[in-house]
Amino acid sequence: MVQELKIRNFLSFRDEVILSFEATKDNTFEDCQVVEVVPGVRLLRLALIYGANASGKSNLLSALDFLHEFWFERKEDLDQSTDAVPFLLDTETPIEPSSFELKFFVDGIKYWYTLLLDEKKVISEKLFFYKTVQPTMLFSRDLQNGQSIIRFNASVIKVSQAVVEELTLRCLSNMSFFAARNQVNCTLPYIDSAINWMKSGILPMIEPKTQMFEYAGGKMLNDNELKKYLLNFIHRADFNITDITTEKESVPMPGFMRNAIIEDKQIPKFTKEKLLADAVFDRFKTEFEHTVKNLRGIEKYTLPNSLQSEGTRRTFGIEAAIYECIKGNNFLSIDEIESSLHPDLVEFIIEQFLKVQSHSQMLVTSHYDPLLNTVDDLLRKDSVWFTEKEEDGNSRLYSLVEFKGLNKISSFQRSYRNGVFGALPNIQN
Repeated sequence: MVQELKIRNFLSFRDEVILSFEATKDNTFEDCQVVEVVPGVRLLRLALIYGANASGKSNLLSALDFLHEFWFERKEDLDQSTDAVPFLLDTETPIEPSSFELKFFVDGIKYWYTLLLDEKKVISEKLFFYKTVQPTMLFSRDLQNGQSIIRFNASVIKVSQAVVEELTLRCLSNMSFFAARNQVNCTLPYIDSAINWMKSGILPMIEPKTQMFEYAGGKMLNDNELKKYLLNFIHRADFNITDITTEKESVPMPGFMRNAIIEDKQIPKFTKEKLLADAVFDRFKTEFEHTVKNLRGIEKYTLPNSLQSEGTRRTFGIEAAIYECIKGNNFLSIDEIESSLHPDLVEFIIEQFLKVQSHSQMLVTSHYDPLLNTVDDLLRKDSVWFTEKEEDGNSRLYSLVEFKGLNKISSFQRSYRNGVFGALPNIQN
């Protein structure tokens, strides 16, 4: 589970901001929205972020998505960018490094990861774990004379000099230690646990334009429980869908797709070769059975994906991802969750997620402020966050619980609309 994400000089966040999933002493919805991962550490299952357009909400989600990509992206040469984008609305920050820190728990063990890099190279990368209240270093990676120097804590991890040399050789200055580690045949206790958590525990971010239908169809084909879950959710959400069928078919790769792969400089050479060698890709054909009641009685009709509404397709995809999130105790980010969805459905999706006792977590952004009126009825106060863009372009992140007098507020939505919490667009009359 994620405990804390700290970033500085990344996209619209010039100054350091901290997103914390640590719960306050409030015991509201303690049984299903709070997880005590170790004695004394209580983590939230949900963080919900509000803010005006271009205030930094999406960029916060992108920070965690960046780390997930960076850990596993293998670089072919030193000319490739690290893809770290600093705060650009300033004369100094574009030439300064970006900073990331992530604290998380895997199987009851706390880890602390730090990363300092610019667009061309990694300056410092470290991973710690906690055997006591003080962190113990597992590895450090620093840049000296343009070369990565990797050191392990010999008291925790026994690594041969040959493995260290191979890791150093493969760890180009513009890629993560973890991407190099994946190319070397060795065993690294604790480090490998963190890698496996990041690989399978952090799910890809869902954006408003993310096409989830193929993903959901492919997952459902191999998991009958997912089909039951989706049918149950769709039925309760008042769709008239009574069955879903999916078939897989292999089709030749279109020419435009081959050209896109060839021209994409971000795809590593070995990945390109594999994709182009296969020359085919799997496509999933999903159809929905609709049950209707008319003058003739009850009738069933099967309609293809192309005739489903955008809201139906997005619900289908989001719920497939949430199912995987809950099942695997994973972490899922959803940007603008209300996109193409009815407000009541948004509330229902969040409510159903929070009802489950699980170690799964969601980080969600939204403009749908009526959800604020569910604080203390559905949402905890410490689950609500805000982003606000300052005059100099810097994004600020802060929590609802930083405000005083919250127990006296009768309508959090009205207070938000009236500017009590900031994070509103500055519309000029």
